[in-house]
Amino acid sequence: MRHSWEAPEFTERTSVGLDVHARSIVAAAIDGVTGELIQSRLTPSHVHIRSWLADLPGPVAVAYEAGPTGFGLSRSLTAAGIRCEVVAPSKLQRPSGDRVKTDARDAVHLARLLRLDEFTAVWVPTLDQETARDLVRAREDARGDLMQARHRLSKLLLRQGLVYSEGRAWTGAHEAWLRRQRFQSPALQLAFESDFEAVLTVQARRDRLDEAIAMAQDSEFTPIVRRLGCLRGISNLTGLALAVEVGDWHRFTGNSIGSFVGLVPSECYSGASRVQGSITKTGNTHLRRLLVEAAWHHRARYAIGKTIQDRWELAPVAARARGDAGNRRLHARWNSFRERRKRHVVANVAIARELSGWCWSLAVLEE
Repeated sequence: MRHSWEAPEFTERTSVGLDVHARSIVAAAIDGVTGELIQSRLTPSHVHIRSWLADLPGPVAVAYEAGPTGFGLSRSLTAAGIRCEVVAPSKLQRPSGDRVKTDARDAVHLARLLRLDEFTAVWVPTLDQETARDLVRAREDARGDLMQARHRLSKLLLRQGLVYSEGRAWTGAHEAWLRRQRFQSPALQLAFESDFEAVLTVQARRDRLDEAIAMAQDSEFTPIVRRLGCLRGISNLTGLALAVEVGDWHRFTGNSIGSFVGLVPSECYSGASRVQGSITKTGNTHLRRLLVEAAWHHRARYAIGKTIQDRWELAPVAARARGDAGNRRLHARWNSFRERRKRHVVANVAIARELSGWCWSLAVLEE
């Protein structure tokens, strides 16, 4: 079992760096035998790229930076038998005195780093894994859009002195109250109807995505989702989001997973001076938000209710025991922070960081 991401040792003759953009690709190839540098400008067509690579002295290895163009090129080259590494841009080593940045120089730099194995590769999901991740992210976007639409509508009503006070907002009763609102001004009535229609439209979109995600529960991620569900605050939707965003949990350890989601404190260490600051907030923003939200559930008194019992029944015995231990530990940590009078938001981030480690231990738990 591999717990850290290691780049394969370079054994190919030619190393190729690609600076990939939406409409063009700048390529640079270094022949390890002759030292010749070959440069070219290619189209984004995978056929064109493979054809150009086929003319180089083989075997060939390729590297390009992860970005908005996705992993289609990596899958295409891998299917053709060409080793392709997708490099983490934030981990690229650059000379401190280098002040000139062009596409051609970036491609040559990637080719050299590939030959020296001085790069950090990112995890490349399969097509099914990426599809599941896109579905979860679409639901996350719908959640954010719905929050904004509701905010606009409630603030429009607030400016007119209308506040719903007959129970919880955004329920069936609240929706019926909204439908009864009428305004004398045609312009104001049109603005209200527009904002109300936006809320209903986004809400319907979110519900459709929830149904699609529910149908996708029975997938390769199901065992991990059920194990993660042994922890408080990790519902099926949250568990699936964690599973598809992390992908290969074996890349990490219980300590390094917190760094991946940006929940570790920044640190400056020089000589005898060691200063810790706020969390780094690097890595996956979506994962960090999910963990922070889930961490709040561990603040309340720990009781094994029906919700957690139903999730435990779907998980292996070892996962239930591990989840119970994690729930007790995280609640005890919350009590410890309260006794020390830590600010709740600071304490919750610390709980979220430890929660990420418990999630990792359940994800890699053998069935």
